Amino acid sequence: TRPMSWLFGGGSPEPEKKKKSGPALSVLVLDSGSKSSDWKKIFDGKELEGVDRPLQVIQCGWDDFHVMSDGPFSSSPCIVNVRVSVEGDVERKRVVTIKPAFVLVRNEVCALSHDRRAKLFGLMYGNVPSVNSLKSIYMFCERPIVQAELNRISREHGDKFLLLPQSYFASYQEFFYGNSFPAVVKVGSAHAGYGKMKIANHKDMEDFKSVLAVADKYCTAEPFIDGKYDLRIQKIGSHYRAFKRMSISGTWKTNTQSSHVEEIAVKPEYKFWADEASKMFGGLDILTVDAIHNTKDGKEYIMEVNGTSSGLLPSRQAEDDAHIRDLVLSRMAEEYGKKPEPNKVEGKDAAAGDEKEQTSQADDDVEEGERSVDAALIQE
Repeated sequence: TRPMSWLFGGGSPEPEKKKKSGPALSVLVLDSGSKSSDWKKIFDGKELEGVDRPLQVIQCGWDDFHVMSDGPFSSSPCIVNVRVSVEGDVERKRVVTIKPAFVLVRNEVCALSHDRRAKLFGLMYGNVPSVNSLKSIYMFCERPIVQAELNRISREHGDKFLLLPQSYFASYQEFFYGNSFPAVVKVGSAHAGYGKMKIANHKDMEDFKSVLAVADKYCTAEPFIDGKYDLRIQKIGSHYRAFKRMSISGTWKTNTQSSHVEEIAVKPEYKFWADEASKMFGGLDILTVDAIHNTKDGKEYIMEVNGTSSGLLPSRQAEDDAHIRDLVLSRMAEEYGKKPEPNKVEGKDAAAGDEKEQTSQADDDVEEGERSVDAALIQE
């Protein structure tokens, strides 16, 4: 209902917002777990300027959907069956079928308990636009590929992008560590402190090598840095943050135990690190750069870069989630917003082009609808 104040001299009535009449654009958000955000609520009330289609947000984890994709010959290149909770009853599930217009990824594709790259391939096959890009998410599945990009940036910029001296070994057979002790070894591409060990000397390293033979994984090794504090530089679109983290539990893995975190100013060198890292793999919209302050030489060394699943500081999460939402809306506007009209071509070609465009739009309208299917189709 309209406010009545305008009847009594309170000004003209506010114009009512025109309801979007086109088929919904489905945003698939891959974010589940105890620290996940409510993205339906975050996107509530938001729409794309100049696009006559409302937004539909579907949120789930990597285990909660199946994907089928076709090539460019199909009007529906990617179809996703998603298992979602029934409103008002989180225990009950129903399955909806959507054609994702965009994907926001906030969970790791690969973890200790799963490897869902096959589903990532399906989204890539359908060329679904996303944040971060699906190509970059695929590259981040293996730590040595990310480190290779960091090595390239470091060679280009030298001390302005300082890395820890790290060595890579394809298996236990090639493993021979020749740097200083204590050392840190990292097996495979596990996250959150898993797969990492601190090795005191050569004898302990030989014991580790025997365990690596059983694991049959690649690994990296680097000198242990006695750090005064850790740094995390966060970049979401054009928004930057910097944090200092100090352990209060005494463990050398400051990211897995109790620690004190404070937000600090984003120095020019920190912004430079994030900007250079954001160029990796064709561009990263969401990233964090982790670094450590060496107590011996007073220098700050970059340890690693994290991509689309980068964790957020709880006290800033609501604000940063809004930045991510706005980033997604911006990327979707680029993808689905009104494109500049090409120069008109006289004669038959122009008419044929108009007819083809109308046919394509009609097909899109038909395929964009949502339907419910039997939950048994998506049981793992």
